[in-house]
Amino acid sequence: MDIAIIKYNAGNIQSVLYALERIGATAQVTDDAELIRSADRVIFPGVGEAASAMQYLKERKLDLLIRELKQPVLGICLGMQLLCRHSEEGDTACLGVFDTTVKRFNTTLKVPQIGWNNVEALRGPLFEGVAENSYFYFVHSYYAALCADTIAETTYDIRFSSALSHGNFSGVQFHAEKSAAAGEQLLKNFIR
Repeated sequence: MDIAIIKYNAGNIQSVLYALERIGATAQVTDDAELIRSADRVIFPGVGEAASAMQYLKERKLDLLIRELKQPVLGICLGMQLLCRHSEEGDTACLGVFDTTVKRFNTTLKVPQIGWNNVEALRGPLFEGVAENSYFYFVHSYYAALCADTIAETTYDIRFSSALSHGNFSGVQFHAEKSAAAGEQLLKNFIR
C-alpha cells in the first residue's frame, strides 16, 4: 500500500506518520505531484491558518492536483477545512470538494476547542467498528457547517460536521492520529 502525505506549510505531519507506524503502515511525505497522483491513498493533514495554507498550495499547483485525485483522500483538521468551499479564516476560497463553509466558533465556550469530544451520527465505511459517541481529540477555532456531505457530527455549543465525505474524499475535523483506539480504527478503515 503506497500512502502519500501531502507536504505543505501546515504542521502535525510527524504525529500522522507515528500513528500510521503504530498500525503497521508507512507513508511518504511529499509535495511531488507524480508521487501524490500515483499513491494508493493520500492523506491531507494540517494545523495552521487557511489563507497561507491555500496560498502555498496554489503556488505549487497542489490545489489543482488535489481536486483531480481519484484515489481515497483523507483530510485531517485544516486539511478537511481546506477541502470545503470557503473559510471565514482570512476570507479564503478553498478547494470546494465539500459543499459547505467553514466558520469561526461564535460562543461563550473557550475557543479554540481543545480536547476530547464525542462524535455522533456516524455514517459510512470510515467509521466501521467505531462505536457511536466515541471520543476523538479536537483542536480548532473553526468548524465546517452541517451539510449533505456530513457523515459525523459533534456538539460544541452548536452542532457541526466532525467528518465529511464526498466521492473518494473524506475529511475529519478531529485529529485521528491523536485519538487513541477510535482514531486508529478510523485510519485502518481508510487504509483498507
